[in-house]
Amino acid sequence: MFASRAASLLLRRSAVPSAASNAACNSLRGGLSVRQMSSSDEVTFDLTGSFETHNLETAPSDTITMTKDELLSHFELMYTMRRMEITCDNEYKARNIRGFCHLYDGQEAVATGINAAFDLEDSWITSYRCHCTALARGGTVESVLGELFGNAGGQTKGKGGSMHFYNKAHNFFGGQGIVGAQVPVGLGLAFTNHYNAKPGETMNVAIACYGDGAANQGQIWEAANMASLWKLPMVFCIENNHYGMGTSMERHSSHSDYYKMGNHIPGVRIDGMNVLAVKEGMRFVKDFVGSGNGPMYVEMMTYRYHGHSMSDPGTTYRNREEIALTRSTRDPLEFVKKTLIDAGFADAEQIKETEKRIRKDVASQVKAAKASPKPTVEPHLFEYVFTSDGGKEQNEFPPHIRMPDFAKSKWY
Repeated sequence: MFASRAASLLLRRSAVPSAASNAACNSLRGGLSVRQMSSSDEVTFDLTGSFETHNLETAPSDTITMTKDELLSHFELMYTMRRMEITCDNEYKARNIRGFCHLYDGQEAVATGINAAFDLEDSWITSYRCHCTALARGGTVESVLGELFGNAGGQTKGKGGSMHFYNKAHNFFGGQGIVGAQVPVGLGLAFTNHYNAKPGETMNVAIACYGDGAANQGQIWEAANMASLWKLPMVFCIENNHYGMGTSMERHSSHSDYYKMGNHIPGVRIDGMNVLAVKEGMRFVKDFVGSGNGPMYVEMMTYRYHGHSMSDPGTTYRNREEIALTRSTRDPLEFVKKTLIDAGFADAEQIKETEKRIRKDVASQVKAAKASPKPTVEPHLFEYVFTSDGGKEQNEFPPHIRMPDFAKSKWY
């Protein structure tokens, strides 16, 4: 889909690159320029071919400048996501995780890039494929796995499970179990940001992520109409992994250029396997939407390695060769590793050591998550249901409960 799979490098360093570094950079597409920098080393990457736009007079920049620490942090988060989801797969097969479980491996660049471009004050809501978004938005491997184990140490104290993470402190309003249902809620978040904004100030943004399988939901069209009518700071983000459950996008949608689906609403398509493109593209989107221009459609071209859920082997509607080809040519983690090496930020041995450290940390956090106790009946049964203090005082139940005797009853 996109011409640029590995970003070419324009080196801007505080020292002239070595001959080996020059050779590595020249093996990539694009030119090479060097200039003196007074700050720490930076590299500017060429993103040509990573974006397509609709109904826009401007576009995301075709370059992005990154420091070593920034790129390493993106790699570490993405590798943690990958290891966490592989662990989820293993724990599910060991019957330590029950119920619905939708894995995100292959799509790590999307959540990582969005999180890098957005601020903590921006609101984020997504679908049931939400483990990695929860991790990016202030979670830990321990809190994610604790939730999947149904333990009190989980992000929602073991009451939400795989599809219902939530972190109000980081303005993450969770995963949603109903296909597309998060988008009208995202509309409400965008309305809140618009309502609370002071005149002349840049607004905080709300993003609602959903898959290509949800893109034709009626509630999404209704939300888009209202967002456009009121010029709300909302991003409609389609994570296009090409399959809605077991149906390819060509078979379930008459219009598969999802970024154009808003018609008069502007849109942009982004290479969702390139974390640098996602970061720069979403930075452009945030600035556009937050400046009072109304909503925008964003289509992330990505791919999921696992099946739709744990009950789906993922090979009945696509072949293993397709999955293997994507892994070998477009894997978002391999892209970042190659970029780190080509930029001279790390060598292969340093990357292996980083991966080893992360695997050890993930294993340690999984062990801690398993050790967390199960939720107790009190206060967890009533906590966050009726009152903020857990509803321990019977007279604190809200008056709108129709059956006061039932509302005051104890279920244990």
